[in-house]
Amino acid sequence: MAMPKENVRVLISQEDLERRVAEMAEQVNRDYSDAGDSLVCIGVLKGSVFFLVDLLKRLTFPVKVDFFQTASYGSGMTAGEVRIRKDVDLPLRGKDVLLIEDIVDTGHTLRTVLSLLRFRGAQSVRLCALLDKAERREVEVQIDYCGFTIEDLFVVGYGLDFDERYRNLPYIGVLETSTEPDPPSPS
Repeated sequence: MAMPKENVRVLISQEDLERRVAEMAEQVNRDYSDAGDSLVCIGVLKGSVFFLVDLLKRLTFPVKVDFFQTASYGSGMTAGEVRIRKDVDLPLRGKDVLLIEDIVDTGHTLRTVLSLLRFRGAQSVRLCALLDKAERREVEVQIDYCGFTIEDLFVVGYGLDFDERYRNLPYIGVLETSTEPDPPSPS
């Protein structure tokens, strides 16, 4: 019997990630140089953690950090329905908010989250996304800081996972599945 075997092909190298994250941090530094201590950076769990850490280490001013986690699919949920699994703890009224996300695809979840942050009284809300799958977009979402636009591929690494695996890869890879025959059993 043949068993599926997973392989990961490098799509965006560790070096390219480091270079682009540094460029994005420079943009954020320029845009928020006068923000004082009003910037709240919110990472969307779990996929954004590697990106968030690398980005924040390069910022040259104090920031507050919080996390948000949603579930946008699952048993008994309809398309576009978003459930909050972990909400932000910091007050947002009058603050500048930078939402840091790993990947944007259909846009449904992010549109809901961005609207919620604005509703809570944030002075400004911007989106910083490492990856954009623009061809999958079903609703419009403005990405203020975008790392890379990619094709509609299933990617892993640098925080992105498949069944909680591959998050720790230092690059973005494409998960490819092949079917290989089982090794012969010993006689």
